[in-house]
Amino acid sequence: MSETVDCIAKSGVVDHLDDRNIYIRIISVSACATCHAKGICTSVETTEKLITVQREDAPEVSPGQTVVVRMNSGNGNLAVIFGYLLPFIILILTLIILSGFMPEGWAGLIAIIALLPYYSGLYLFRDSLKKRFRFTIE
Repeated sequence: MSETVDCIAKSGVVDHLDDRNIYIRIISVSACATCHAKGICTSVETTEKLITVQREDAPEVSPGQTVVVRMNSGNGNLAVIFGYLLPFIILILTLIILSGFMPEGWAGLIAIIALLPYYSGLYLFRDSLKKRFRFTIE
């Protein structure tokens, strides 16, 4: 794959393979984890993520091999919108509208419950979202 500016790239290690997918383990380190004060700071955060890449267009890899995983940056931005921005807007708008008609506690509870249809819709359309948000191996 050619080097492009509009891609997000992360280095990872091939965890395992199956007939259709390649599973790559990526270790995400928070920005403060590289700080010189990390030994005394309690906010150091490292998480492992398992990313699935479809095998059909991927090069041959083997478990333990280091690879670079790429995603179009536009898809990353769209994922942020679907994952954070839209639910936040739904929550705040529902809370503002309902707080004029009922006690704040009930308005808050109903605003949280209002997110259930949104996340249910994301779950129902997960297969089409997987096609949209594809990772590739370089």
